Amino acid sequence: MPQVSAFIKEFESMNHDLKDWQMKFATRAIHAGEEPDFLNGFGDVVSPVHFSSTFARASASEPTRGYDYSRTANPTRSALESKLASLEDARHGLAFSSGLAAETTVLLSLLEKGDHVVAGEDLYGGTRRLLTGVFARFGIHTTFTDITDAENVKKSITERTRLVWIESPSNPLLKVCDIRAISEFASAAGALTVVDNTFMSPYLQHPLALGADVVLHSTTKYVAGHSDVVGGAVMLSDDELHARLRYHQNAAGGIPSPFDCFLIMRGAKTLELRMRRHCHNAMEIASLIEGRREVKRVFYPGLESHPQHELARKQATGSGGMVSFELKGGGEASRRMLKRLKLFSLAESLGGVESLIEVPALMTHASVPEAERKRIGIGEGLVRASVGIEDISDLKDDITGALDSLSTF
Repeated sequence: MPQVSAFIKEFESMNHDLKDWQMKFATRAIHAGEEPDFLNGFGDVVSPVHFSSTFARASASEPTRGYDYSRTANPTRSALESKLASLEDARHGLAFSSGLAAETTVLLSLLEKGDHVVAGEDLYGGTRRLLTGVFARFGIHTTFTDITDAENVKKSITERTRLVWIESPSNPLLKVCDIRAISEFASAAGALTVVDNTFMSPYLQHPLALGADVVLHSTTKYVAGHSDVVGGAVMLSDDELHARLRYHQNAAGGIPSPFDCFLIMRGAKTLELRMRRHCHNAMEIASLIEGRREVKRVFYPGLESHPQHELARKQATGSGGMVSFELKGGGEASRRMLKRLKLFSLAESLGGVESLIEVPALMTHASVPEAERKRIGIGEGLVRASVGIEDISDLKDDITGALDSLSTF
């Protein structure tokens, strides 16, 4: 034991702080937030899962190493939040129990009665429901507009506008907006820009570097990547905004369990590898579908036919794993096609290693009023696919066989 103690003391004197080391993305995904602790821990290579709900104090006036109760802070969650901040090139990261818990906390922290939000009209159904079905009851008004033209955002901003809420690419039509231009318009009006970066993941796009104030993710999706945990995250660099969000994270309590944090951290370690394969497979599927006579339109930023293709190339380093397409035969065609698929599972969500497919009008966006769905272009013939990392030849065969069944349309 004396030899072991001497070795530990010698090791403690060495510099193992990675914070100032400019690591590349894949390295940060593995190591950020999980540096071995030789001073107070056992040198764990993987961050320990701290299940304790409360932490004993040596004195009543001072929490032990800053931890007193796990809703307020937990060492495993702290490790995840450090990793998330590093991946998004942010100063601060906050983890939540779901993407919508993250969104709710942002809105609670940054809005008051009478405030106004400008949001993309093509928006995740759950986000729209939160804005119109929950926060509208408390005097928060939202204007939905086509944000592919940044001027539409500028025209929609009023003296009461406090937030501009965007997705790029959007869900489910994969529209791309000019994050930098929109952020500049919002900032000039005294508003903050919030970007839901779920579809791109921190690997492909960094909205903070483009001028956004807050970035959020459903970590359920690409960050965790294995369809086995639900979570959300907010990343930002402004200290004052971070303090407000941290207060409401604790006050409202929408926090993830320590084990959920462990699963998200484990998934995040392979984010770069997975996103490369997602992008490759999605591009192959989008190109295949675009040439099919059964398909009316394909929505994928990686295709040259996409209206914002060049903008997408400037803002992101890849086009992601999401592909949407509209069938000529409408709802009847989509239902027939979905029945023929074998590898693409008919399910909501996205971003997992396995391929998923859904009809937004009937599933993820069913809460959007029908008239509004039709106006935006979300009909029952629109299909959204989350292209997984399976062998691309198998995925192509699956899609081809399903589309072949539509020969009568």
